[in-house]
Amino acid sequence: MKESFRWYGHLDPVSLQDIFQTGATKVVSALHSVPNGKVWKVDAIKEHQQIIQNAGLDWEVVESVPIHEEIKQRIGSFQAYIENYKKTLENIASCGIHTVCYNFMPVLDWTRTDLFYPMKDGSSALYYNSSALAAFDLFVLQRVGAEKEYDAKQILKAKNYFKALSYNEIETLSKSIIAGLPGSEKGYTLEQFRRQLKQYESLTERDLREHLLLFLEEIIPTAEKVNIKMCIHPDDPPFNLFGIPRVVRTFNDLETLFKSAPSLSNGLTYCTGSLGVRQDNDLLKIFRRFADRIHFLHLRSIQREGDGNFFEANHLEGDVDMFTVVHAIITEEKKRKKRGCSDWEIPMRPDHGHQMLDDLNKKIYPGYSAIGRLRGLSELRGLALGISKTINI
Repeated sequence: MKESFRWYGHLDPVSLQDIFQTGATKVVSALHSVPNGKVWKVDAIKEHQQIIQNAGLDWEVVESVPIHEEIKQRIGSFQAYIENYKKTLENIASCGIHTVCYNFMPVLDWTRTDLFYPMKDGSSALYYNSSALAAFDLFVLQRVGAEKEYDAKQILKAKNYFKALSYNEIETLSKSIIAGLPGSEKGYTLEQFRRQLKQYESLTERDLREHLLLFLEEIIPTAEKVNIKMCIHPDDPPFNLFGIPRVVRTFNDLETLFKSAPSLSNGLTYCTGSLGVRQDNDLLKIFRRFADRIHFLHLRSIQREGDGNFFEANHLEGDVDMFTVVHAIITEEKKRKKRGCSDWEIPMRPDHGHQMLDDLNKKIYPGYSAIGRLRGLSELRGLALGISKTINI
């Protein structure tokens, strides 16, 4: 596996020098300052690329080129935004970068209810609690019609959860859900969030899936032409939120996407954490079925707690059988190498490490502290090395 680290640019508390010291040789990054829907200019891409190269690293994967909400809804200027997306792909390829991660999650990207969940060892992790989300939805956001989407037991749990919160805890919960992601992904106020959700009120799961397939129908020919490997990231978490459908959650969802656009340029970011949240997702089955189009790896583990709740576990612990996953990855890489593939190694980044040790005293992007990811990378590196010595193909 090509070892990589995500870097959010000059504002990232984790510097390129820090990344270089981890032993990773590749960087996963993006032009976070460019508004969603705008074209990434070649000069800006090259400037960002040069900064990374000056640190002794290579910009291996773009994560992400965000998809404008109007594309997901197919309203307004969606066609112009699609054309901008194509131009961005062409510009990225012209700079020698050929792997692009993206997702099709409406309104919110990855969602957690606690960004600093305390672990027994004193570190902190990202956490998702379904009762906390329902409490926010029902009693803070007060989304119209929300009560119809929860059963009596869920509403009672949410009510009890909400009653136990202080004012400051309600503020923290709200910020955790809608305050935005690392980099420049802007968050929402409550009113802005309500307006965004309202735009999706009439959009069904079938609609959203069709819009994704139509997007791929237009984008993949461009990706093929410029040798870009598009890698869709599974929904995180892989179920509907706030009444909005999500359509990249399961084996069947992926099967539909790849049958619709069978080109290998239509690929997958194989995220063990996102897919692993659902107990009905067989991670090994998914990898083996789509192995030839897995172009990027997010390796992390989660610990399920029932009712849809989960927290980010250490990389070799939790409900993800990381040994089996990495064994499948190394086997696939050796097969690719034997076939003579020049790009037989799959770029991988350790994802969502715990905040731990000295990073507990620093301001960090939740899930993206240096030491927690370094621990994950070192564990995965050792696991991969051991496995690779035992596989002969």
